[in-house]
Amino acid sequence: MKPTLDSSRDIDGKGPASSKRPVRYIKWLSLSLMSFMALMVLIIYEARWVLPEIQTYFSQSGNLTGQQLATRSRHYLQDAQARLLDIPGPEERAAAITDIELAYGLFDVDVYHQHYDCTSPSLSVLDETVTALENNNVLPVILARELLDPIACLTRIEMGQLDLRGEAINSFSDRTRWHNQVLIYTSLLIFAFGLLFWWLHDRQLRRTEKATQETLRWMERAMRDPLTGIGNRSALHQDVMQQEQQSLGLVLVDIDFFKQYNDTMGHPAGDALLRHLVLLIADALPEEATLYRLGGDEFAALLPCKDVDALGRYCQQLHLQVQQSAFSHAAHPNKKQVTLSIGATCFIPSRVGFPRAYEAADKALYQVKTAGRDDWHIIAIA
Repeated sequence: MKPTLDSSRDIDGKGPASSKRPVRYIKWLSLSLMSFMALMVLIIYEARWVLPEIQTYFSQSGNLTGQQLATRSRHYLQDAQARLLDIPGPEERAAAITDIELAYGLFDVDVYHQHYDCTSPSLSVLDETVTALENNNVLPVILARELLDPIACLTRIEMGQLDLRGEAINSFSDRTRWHNQVLIYTSLLIFAFGLLFWWLHDRQLRRTEKATQETLRWMERAMRDPLTGIGNRSALHQDVMQQEQQSLGLVLVDIDFFKQYNDTMGHPAGDALLRHLVLLIADALPEEATLYRLGGDEFAALLPCKDVDALGRYCQQLHLQVQQSAFSHAAHPNKKQVTLSIGATCFIPSRVGFPRAYEAADKALYQVKTAGRDDWHIIAIA
C-alpha cells in the first residue's frame, strides 16, 4: 500500500466555503430568472391584449354591423320603390308595405339617431308612406319619389359607417404595430439583461468554485506532512472521528536513535530515511491502513482491528520487514542498522475515546523503549 491522504477529510460540508457558496452567487441567478420571468409576463400580457382587440374588431357589433344594417335597409327600400314604380296592384302594395316596414326596423337603430341627423326625418317619411299605401290615397309614383330621401340618408349612413370602419382598421393596425414594436424591443432588452445576469452568475460561480478549490487545496496541505506526503496529527484526529463506531488499531512507530542518525549522516539523509520508512511501513501493513507523521521521527498508523492477535501480527510483520531491509545506521549504539520501536492498541472510538487509546499506544511504545528498543508491544484497553 502506498501512503495517500483520504480526500474525504478535506471537506465535511460545513466549512466556510460550503456554507457561503450559495449566498455568493444566488443574487445574479435570481436576477437572471426574474428577467426571463418578466419576458414571459410581457408576452402573456401582449397576447391577452391582442386577442380581445381582434375579437372586438371582428365581432358582430359596432361599426361593421351598423354598416350592414344600413345596407339591408336600403335594399328593402329600393325593392319597395321598384314595386311602386310598376303601378302596383293590391299584392304589390302589400309587398311594398312589408319591405318598408322591414327597412324601418333595420333603420331605427340608436347609433343612427345619435350620429346621423337625417335618421328621424327619414323614419317619419317611411311612416307616412306606409299610411298612404294603406289608405291608397296617394299615387304610387309620388310615394316612390318620397322614398328617395330615406334611401339617400341610408347611403350616407353606409358611407359614414365605412369611414368609421376604415378608421377602426387604421387604429387597430397602428396600435398593433406599436405593441409589436414594444414587445420586440422590450423582449430584446429583457433577454439581454437576462443573459447579462446569467453571465454574471456564471462568472461568480466560477470564482466561487475556484475559491473553493483553493480552500480545499489549502486544507489538504494543512492535513499533510510536507516531507513524506502522508497525513499529519490533525488528519489522524479527523479520521478517528469519522470512524467512531469502528474497531480500530492504532500503531505508533518511533525510529530508534534518529537524532544520532541525523547528526552523523546529515539532515538530507535523515529526510530520505523518513521517506523510505514511510514506504516500508505502508508495504508492511494492510491496504486499509492510513499513515500519519506525528512529528520528528514518530509515525502512526490507523487500520481496522478485528482483535489484538491480528494487530500483533501486523506489528510483528512491520518489525521483521524493517530488520530485513537493513537500513544502515552508523550511529546506532547497539547495531549497524535502523530499528523501530512499536507500540499499539485496539479500540472503538465511541466507547474508549481517542485520547485514552493514544495514551495506551504511547505507553506500549514507552515500554519497548525502556526495555531496549527494537521491538513491539500491545496494550489492550479494558
